Amino acid sequence: MAAPAVLLLLLLVACGPLNGGPTPPPASGSTPLTPLTVGLGYIPSVQFAQFYLAQQAGYYRDAGLQVTFQNKIDPDLVILVGRGAIDVGISDGTSIIPAVSQGIPVRYVATIYAQFPNVVYAKRSSGIKTAADLRGRKLGTPGKYGSSWIMLQALLASAGLKPSDLDIQLYPDFGQGTALAQGAVDAATGFTNNEPVQLELSGTPSTLLRVDQVVPLPGNGLIASTSAIARKRTQLRAFIAATLRAMREIEANPQKGLDAAIATVPELGQDRATRATQLAILSATIATWSNAYTTAHGAGAIDPTAWAKTVSFMAGLPDDPITGSPPTVEQLVDTSLLP
Repeated sequence: MAAPAVLLLLLLVACGPLNGGPTPPPASGSTPLTPLTVGLGYIPSVQFAQFYLAQQAGYYRDAGLQVTFQNKIDPDLVILVGRGAIDVGISDGTSIIPAVSQGIPVRYVATIYAQFPNVVYAKRSSGIKTAADLRGRKLGTPGKYGSSWIMLQALLASAGLKPSDLDIQLYPDFGQGTALAQGAVDAATGFTNNEPVQLELSGTPSTLLRVDQVVPLPGNGLIASTSAIARKRTQLRAFIAATLRAMREIEANPQKGLDAAIATVPELGQDRATRATQLAILSATIATWSNAYTTAHGAGAIDPTAWAKTVSFMAGLPDDPITGSPPTVEQLVDTSLLP
């Protein structure tokens, strides 16, 4: 979310009791809680509202868990989860597939973003309405790597285009959103629940080009190592159930999620305008939590067909990130922890 994580313009905050710190210890005489370290995206933000709510409402504690959050970038999370330094983390399919092909023992255990959050977006005034309209246009992206780059290649391929058919401008500092706002590029890669939302709030209507109908790339979800699944199966199942419970509550009442996020990251509620922006970002985030598959099979459900299509697509890329033989769906996902 990230799954690659959505980079918001927020300050890093210390991890106190309400800021991702451990669950308060149980009262004297009660059953001891099982420690569980959870890796979230690099910057604490409203996109993690369900985790903050589950922590603050005591859902993790009631499940017998002492949860501590750590904020790390996506590649680091995959490695740390694989090594067992973190019990459960967040990552998307385009990161898990090459990791497993390299022998990192991780599995995707629950879907959070049922819709892939990476998009290409443009000002509506640009005239860009479809992927075909990107031919010859300037497009800003952080680099030729990661989930955004894989998404872009899939989107372009759907229109018979290659990256070389565009004028690709690289922004390693993730400044492509600012470049688009200032007119330096015609389109940019971003996250459906971040840059386009802020562009709209600035008064500039935008157009989003999504990859879901082209290749259903698996969005950010919960991952765990094979050893953690074996050793902490009951605890991980309880963590997932508590998190999904919080997600359902936030879907019914987004303000509840915003309040939990502000309690964790006070900067998000510093004034009315900031709160309005964060609520809009949260609403866009909530919209990615479900799709036709999760509606039919339940929150957190993992679509094996989408994973198989993604493996096939990534294996056919010119700069194939998969090492050796493409992994099977069974080597990538584990559905046994879902409610």
